[in-house]
Amino acid sequence: MNDEQIEKTKSAIEAADHIPPDKKAELLELLGKLKPAIEKVAQTHEGEAERISRFVEASAHEVASKKERPESLERVLHKLKQTVEKFEASHPELTAFVTEYSAVLSGLGI
Repeated sequence: MNDEQIEKTKSAIEAADHIPPDKKAELLELLGKLKPAIEKVAQTHEGEAERISRFVEASAHEVASKKERPESLERVLHKLKQTVEKFEASHPELTAFVTEYSAVLSGLGI
């Protein structure tokens, strides 16, 4: 995930006035942990790292959107989890990030 993607994703979350401030802070903190985890995966699996980045970005924009489309968010989170599963042993920090990130987004009830 490049700096531009991270900044666009963070901006979308910050601008979402329907997300409580504490959840925004939690999401922004998690996104800060993403870049190093993705960079590690990209060293050996560049295409997969890009897919993961796109799913993270898409899920954040789904949550930031004022349109309630839980099925769309769940679909994106499912694809994100599926993509990361193969890296569970080699990149546990990425798996932990995705698990925590997904739980926060799902917990928003959007």
